[in-house]
Order: sequence, then structure tokens, then C-alpha cells
Amino acid sequence: MNTQMLAMAFLIAVSAGGVAWVFIYPTLSGERKAEKRVASVARSDAPTARASQQRAAQRSKRDQVEESLKELELRQSKAKSLPLSMRINQAGLSWSKQQFWMISAALGLAACAGAFFGGLGPLPALGFGFAAGFGVPRWLLAFLRKRRENKFLAAFPDAVDVIVRGIKAGLPLLESIRIVTNDAPEPVKSEFRSIIETQTIGIPVGEACAKLYERIALPECNFFGIVISIQQKSGGNLSEALGNLSRVLRERKKMKQKIQAMSMEAKASASIIGALPPSVMGLVYLTAPDYIELLWTHPTGRLLLASCAVWMLIGVLVMRKMINFDF
Repeated sequence: MNTQMLAMAFLIAVSAGGVAWVFIYPTLSGERKAEKRVASVARSDAPTARASQQRAAQRSKRDQVEESLKELELRQSKAKSLPLSMRINQAGLSWSKQQFWMISAALGLAACAGAFFGGLGPLPALGFGFAAGFGVPRWLLAFLRKRRENKFLAAFPDAVDVIVRGIKAGLPLLESIRIVTNDAPEPVKSEFRSIIETQTIGIPVGEACAKLYERIALPECNFFGIVISIQQKSGGNLSEALGNLSRVLRERKKMKQKIQAMSMEAKASASIIGALPPSVMGLVYLTAPDYIELLWTHPTGRLLLASCAVWMLIGVLVMRKMINFDF
């Protein structure tokens, strides 16, 4: 009897241990957690495949963006060394290169003849002729180009806003640009008309907009070309991208005006300092002409006057460099 009781107790203990092994041990040992992790990994196989596809699509879009940026950087490096004809176009003039050289030669000869018959020697007359024939036309081109760029910047954000509204209303990009060519002031009207004409001959819209930087060498035009070119190649919400560009353009314009306002004090001080020597010289000449006439009647005085003019020019250029900010 005792043997049977012991055998029964042993079987009950073994059964209880087996039940505990089956139901309790996996929880205590961590096997159930491992099974859950394996199941979660198995279930995430399909999302991982979708994620890999999305990463591949993003990588291809990134490659397209990098390719567009490389092309635009190459175009920008070429635009730094502009030929004479393009500089004339950027100034808003309709001259040909032959006309430009003829006007330069006429100015040089007129200045040389005027200086020679005015009492100067041959060498100073040649110097005046060279300065008038070589420097004045290029200074005129730079001045007209800067004035045209300022006019373009004043109206460019409004033109981008018109394009954004047209796209949000359902119009294609080219139709929105045509609206700008009808209503915008110059030179925005003519430049956007050039985009339409360039696209008409078969050039893609992105490249046609990127060529705007070659005619108006401004960072804002480069931004516009980059946005359109990247959107044409990689897709996306064009109205949102151009809306962001419009905000950037307005913020840059606001920052430019703020910098100009803050630098006006330095510019006024530099103007006063630069005007003091000739003003004092003129006042001394009015009060005591015999005292100051030695500067241009005596050889030593002429040498001192020329030296002072050179040093004065150097000082003015240094002050100009200090108060002109790149923005």
C-alpha cells in the first residue's frame, strides 16, 4: 500500500512539473518574448519591402535633384565670364558689338582731342582718351545693368505670386507665365516673354526658366530656375514650392533694405570725409588764390597734387569696400 501511494505521489509530482514546464517556464525563461519578437519581425517583412521601395524612390529623386543642381552650377560658372553681347543685353540695350566699339572709339577720340586742344600734352590727352574710350562705356553698361536688376527685383516677387495663384486656380505653368507677360512691368515682362519664346522652340520649361539666370545674373533668378527645373524632373507641389520661393524673395528684399538703412550712416560719413579735401581746396582758392595756385603752377606742386589725388582715390576705394556689404 505504501508503495502504491509513493508511486501515485511520484506520478502526480511529475505531471504537475510537466504542466508547469509547459505553461510557466516559457514566460519565466523569455522564450515567449522571443517568439513575439520573431513574429513581429515576420509581420514587418512586407512593410520593410515597402520602405525599401520608398527609399529607392527617394534615392532616385535625390539623384535627379543632384543632377539638376550640377547642371545649374555648371551654367552659373559659365555665366560668370559673360561675353560682350550678353552684357549689352543685360543692360537692356539693343546695341550690337560693332556699335559698342564705334561708340567707345568716338568717346575716346573726342576726349583725347578735347584734352589736347585744352592745353594738355600728348600723354595726358592719350590718358584721357583711353579712360573715356575704354572705361566710360563699360561703366555705363555696369550702371544700366545694375539699374535694370533693381527694377527686376522690385517686381519679381509679385510675378512669382501671380504664377502661384494661377497654378492654384488650375492653370498650367506656361499659362501662368503668360499672365505675367501681359500684366508685369518691365523688365519682368520681357524676361518672362523670353521664357515663353524659348520654350516654344522646343526647349523644356525647366531649362527655359534656368536660362533666366543667364540674362539676369541674380541669385533670385537662380532660385527660380532651380525650383522649376527640379519640379519638372522629380515632381512635387509646384504651387507650394513657388509660394516658399516668394516668401524667401520677400525676406531677402526686406533684409536688403534693412542692411541699406543700417549702412546709410557709414555711407554718409564716407561721403563727408571724401568731400572734405576738394571742398577745403575750393574754399582756400576762393579766399587766397595766390596761396594755393602753386599746386598747379609749380612742378613740385603738381607732383604733390597728383600724389594727393592718388592717395585720395585709394582712400575712397578702401572706404567704399568697407561700407558695401554683400547680401
